[in-house]
Amino acid sequence: MIIVLKADMEIDAPEVERLVELAESYPGVRTELHQIQGATRSLSELYLLGSTGVIPTEPFEEFSCVERVVRITEKFRSIGRHGGGLEAVGFEYNGIHIAQDTFHVFPGLCAVDNRENLEAMFRLLREHGIQTARAGAYKPRTSPYDFQGLGAECLPFVFESAGKNDIRIISMEVTHESHVDEILEALRIAGNPTGVMIQIGTRNAQNFELLKSVGQQTELPVLFKRGMGITLEESLNACEYVASGGNRRIVFCLRGMKTNLGDPHRNFVDFAHVPVVKRLTRLPVCIDPSHSVGSRAVAPDGLLDVFHVTAQGVIAGANMVLVDFHPKPGEALCDGPQALLVEELARFLEDAKIVREAYEARLRRVAISSTG
Repeated sequence: MIIVLKADMEIDAPEVERLVELAESYPGVRTELHQIQGATRSLSELYLLGSTGVIPTEPFEEFSCVERVVRITEKFRSIGRHGGGLEAVGFEYNGIHIAQDTFHVFPGLCAVDNRENLEAMFRLLREHGIQTARAGAYKPRTSPYDFQGLGAECLPFVFESAGKNDIRIISMEVTHESHVDEILEALRIAGNPTGVMIQIGTRNAQNFELLKSVGQQTELPVLFKRGMGITLEESLNACEYVASGGNRRIVFCLRGMKTNLGDPHRNFVDFAHVPVVKRLTRLPVCIDPSHSVGSRAVAPDGLLDVFHVTAQGVIAGANMVLVDFHPKPGEALCDGPQALLVEELARFLEDAKIVREAYEARLRRVAISSTG
């Protein structure tokens, strides 16, 4: 059971203390107070943990500090909407608002290979007014002999270049809890010129110890990628490990499923789950068309498959697009065949803008019909 407090209620108010006392008076019930900081408002919620199925809601609804009482209907209690009873407020990080009603494109290098390519990419993003990017320093690979990323040695010049080019958030994968400390230390030494969204890759989607560790830090938001060969519910429950640790600034990323049913694409595109995730959870939803398609294949209409797949996710309401670009894809040390060319960035952004506007037009039609 979750009790949502009214927006203007301080969590240390006497009435809230009485609310907690009532909740803990029931046998086997303990409570946790959580605050969710959105971009325009914050939510305070009291979690009742234990055997709450037989506890009535009426005694709690009588408190003037209570906005509503919601019964838990999903295993993923922290991130879930629970039948629409809980609000998705999103979050703000380093001046960027990310929520279920916003839209951002994160273009960049799947893996940073050298300073020259990184700076060329970030300069291009600045020219197009893009303040969000991807740049991988740590890369888990299928083969132990493949390029594993430059690691901590590239962080100083990555953060320096991001600051010079007004990149506000970099999505960066981590594969070990020590990487979080390395990122935070490098940001501190650099003077915090940018922000980092920690990325949990699909290979670590059920690395529960890593998820717990990432969830216990609240300085950096988290991008959680769906597991490549597990169900959506399993991925959402894994994502709950992050939220249950205390970090509620999470984006859920769809990146395609590992199955030969998707051939000749690298993965089976699962972007029809964008509205499903938004309905089941309070999380903003990201799509990764690059790792879904895995190539630069061109459709008969002249558009790349990556463009078409991106459109599928955006028209369904995706809030974020994580997409690979590289100044010299032929020389890239990781996923070069799927990277878009830098000269294609303007067209990609324009195409995404067209589709996003179409989605917003669909929403306006719904609003008109519901009021008419």
